[in-house]
Amino acid sequence: MNRKIMMLLVVVFMLVAAGCGNNEKQADNSANAPKADEEVTLKIATLIPPMTEILDLVKPLLKEDGVNLEIVVLSDNVQPNNALVNKEVDANFFQHEPYMKQYNEANQSEMVTVQPIYNAVYGAYSKTYKNMEDMPEGATIAIANDPSNIGRSLVMFEKNGLIKLKEGVGIQATQADITENVKKFKFKEVDLLMLARTLDDVDLVAMTPAYAKPLNLTPKKDALITEGDDSDFVINLVARKDNADSEPIQKLAKRMASPEVKKFLEDNYGDIAIPAF
Repeated sequence: MNRKIMMLLVVVFMLVAAGCGNNEKQADNSANAPKADEEVTLKIATLIPPMTEILDLVKPLLKEDGVNLEIVVLSDNVQPNNALVNKEVDANFFQHEPYMKQYNEANQSEMVTVQPIYNAVYGAYSKTYKNMEDMPEGATIAIANDPSNIGRSLVMFEKNGLIKLKEGVGIQATQADITENVKKFKFKEVDLLMLARTLDDVDLVAMTPAYAKPLNLTPKKDALITEGDDSDFVINLVARKDNADSEPIQKLAKRMASPEVKKFLEDNYGDIAIPAF
């Protein structure tokens, strides 16, 4: 009888010891696991208003979602993609899809569009002339020098009857694709961020409203021509393929496509930036 009691006590002791060991392991695992409400930092690269202003608007809203948004303002239109591809930032907000695709092809990268935000109305502006009919033969026209915006500019000029392009080239067009240029316009390719500064030196400048607005120019009021409402050049929130579906990026996308952002664009940039969501 005593032997049975002793054996029973040994078994009970072993079960209790095993249970304690499991509890200790669970406690260790719980200590090492991230807390459900732990704040996540998300870095996003951008360039100029209204992009920077939209991000400033959503930053406190994202804080409510447990995401600390760190806004990295860069100085040219290549750095934000380099930073994203090199994982120095988690997303960027400055570009349209044709530009992103051309960067991907040139660099074997895998950036993807997460959320369209707004359509920036593209136009051509002149400090000297009030309409295209006054533009002299041989006039110099400044356009952005990256491939997607070269094509965008030339297509805009073709749609407005100023030149003709090879059939079917579309936004892949280059100056070599111009088949008819009756007024012998000269196209000067300039770095995107330098376009606004050329306004004093050329006859016409093709640029997005983000670069025209600091000069107090808007497409509706001041552009001699615009590209129309069927543009494929919406400004997007962009991430990498490997993080685009992550919870923080999706929270950012939701906040950037929120009623607050739509109202901000309509109230402050209604003449140059049309919400795309």
